[in-house]
Amino acid sequence: MACAIQHSAFSVPSSDLIPRKGLGLKLNSVSRFLPLTQIAKTKNLSTKRPLYIASVAKFGPLDSRSQNPKLRTSCRAYEADQSRPLDLNIEVPKSEAAQKVKISIYFATWWALNVVFNIYNKKVLNAYPYPWLTSTLSLAAGSLIMLLSWATRIAEAPKTDLEFWKNLFPVAVAHTIGHVAATVSMSKVAVSFTHIIKSGEPAFSVLVSRFLLGETFPLPVYLSLLPIIGGCALAAVTELNFNMIGFMGAMISNLAFVFRNIFSKRGMTGKSVSGMNYYACLSILSLVILTPFAIAMEGPQIWAAGWQQAISQIGPNFVWWVAAQSIFYHLYNQVSYMSLDEISPLTFSIGNTMKRISVIVSSIIIFRTPIQPVNALGAAIAVLGTFIYSQAKQ
Repeated sequence: MACAIQHSAFSVPSSDLIPRKGLGLKLNSVSRFLPLTQIAKTKNLSTKRPLYIASVAKFGPLDSRSQNPKLRTSCRAYEADQSRPLDLNIEVPKSEAAQKVKISIYFATWWALNVVFNIYNKKVLNAYPYPWLTSTLSLAAGSLIMLLSWATRIAEAPKTDLEFWKNLFPVAVAHTIGHVAATVSMSKVAVSFTHIIKSGEPAFSVLVSRFLLGETFPLPVYLSLLPIIGGCALAAVTELNFNMIGFMGAMISNLAFVFRNIFSKRGMTGKSVSGMNYYACLSILSLVILTPFAIAMEGPQIWAAGWQQAISQIGPNFVWWVAAQSIFYHLYNQVSYMSLDEISPLTFSIGNTMKRISVIVSSIIIFRTPIQPVNALGAAIAVLGTFIYSQAKQ
């Protein structure tokens, strides 16, 4: 909310304290304040004369990390013997309560979109078992959404260069493989089983980092892998509708996403692209990579014949299913990448674990997936191990 406030002038002596970070106000953190003398050089202020505040505009609890001048509190001030006001930008951080509400909204939206995507994705694959095309449509929908958003200026287009796309290429390759492999898995087995196996991704992350990159981890991290591996193994051997292609698809997806994260950390260091735009660029490049392989693996003739059969069996609702799974795939991933701009990696890991639980439980209820008690125990152990891993790694 923006407003203009005209104050009677009051002075700020040079001995008063000014916040460290971009002149942000933090009244409860004296240790983060520094003397006005250290600010004076950058604002052409004298430390020997009082500073008078003339007016404040756009005052509100705004994000202190924002680089957008429109999102900052503006302050007009002048020194004691000057008639020309000085323009100051004061960044005011969000209150803790507002930040918690925002994170809660991110998580709730992320989980809800992910559950909806998995439901419609499984419905489509049951009626139209062509995972390569289904994966391509998901990326195409997201790419189209973001291109239209940039063209209409709903979202600000990222400023990229050739080096950015070169660094993004290996990330996109790994993302494409992981996406297709997960879709192949869900076309062969229950959604719940795919996500139980995918909860074992931390084990792949530690093993790849240890043996290929030479990284070492504390003992609790290695110990946390035991329930993950044990729980996934127990769930796999007790799965009533076990399928090797579905199992291997989930495992390959885990490995691919581990490499995606590694390439992303290496290639994007120092880049200033937002989480939303980063995922949009990733989707576009992945679509370019995937399309020729999808045509080679399945092809338009098979797609057309399968489409007609699905329409004859399901009716017009099938078109809605395809559109929904494509759009919701992009939306849930976009929200997850946007949340990375707001929360710590630990909080994100916890959120990802809870997302996995919500998908597993909801898919079992909606699709009435038969599950044995020992199978449910394996799933619970694996998910618990993932949570312990996220805690131990910090």
